[in-house]
Amino acid sequence: MRTHGALWFSPPVSVKTRQTGVRYEVNNVQAAAENLLEWPERGRHWNKALQACLDLTPDDVRAAFETAARKEGMLLD
Repeated sequence: MRTHGALWFSPPVSVKTRQTGVRYEVNNVQAAAENLLEWPERGRHWNKALQACLDLTPDDVRAAFETAARKEGMLLD
């Protein structure tokens, strides 16, 4: 993974955690990449989101991460 500083995005994307009732607010590229590596389901959108973390801007990462979270059943409203 490339080295990057605080590549923040807004609004954050709320996702599930392994603890029932606990959510995680992802608001930067590094947190998105780290969180993706913990997901139990890794489909086509998961792959796109992880690749975005390596190659794209924070806004692109946010969009890909949110889509992956929605498609993999991890997104919280």
